[in-house]
Amino acid sequence: MLDLVGKGDVSPSAARIAEVAGVGLRSVFRHFDDMDELYREMGEAIEARVMPIILQPPAGSTWQERLFDIAEKRSKVYEVILPYRISANLKRFQSPYLMQDYRRMLRFEAQAIEAHLPDAVKADVAGALGLNVVLSFQTWRLLRHDQELPVEAAKAVVRRLLGDAMARMPDA
Repeated sequence: MLDLVGKGDVSPSAARIAEVAGVGLRSVFRHFDDMDELYREMGEAIEARVMPIILQPPAGSTWQERLFDIAEKRSKVYEVILPYRISANLKRFQSPYLMQDYRRMLRFEAQAIEAHLPDAVKADVAGALGLNVVLSFQTWRLLRHDQELPVEAAKAVVRRLLGDAMARMPDA
């Protein structure tokens, strides 16, 4: 499944997974109770690949520099997870597990930004939420997948949006 989704088949059937793995369909369901279990294991494998990047403290002496560094790191992480998150997003409305994992990731993304914001910036709730939107996976997906921008062009858009948003924030 990792291989199929990574190559762009964002909604592979169990039969297709079995075919590519060279096993029978029953073997897939013998190893995985259901598709949620398959998504759970896929998520764990992807998370293991990106956690070393995510766990690096952001560089910079100011909160603005740290947010630009977070944006850079997220672009690397989002590039790795893009097909897998799209795949999970297609199924999350049919799966309590995938919906729960989606909401967990949204909270994680927001908390990672909030941890670096001064109190004066946090007090500007609309502005702080806007920073979260700029640095979100959804924004990256829109730029890379929907608008088909190359990585560097998408990064330039995010940097521009982030800089513009931070320029409107209260002095910290």
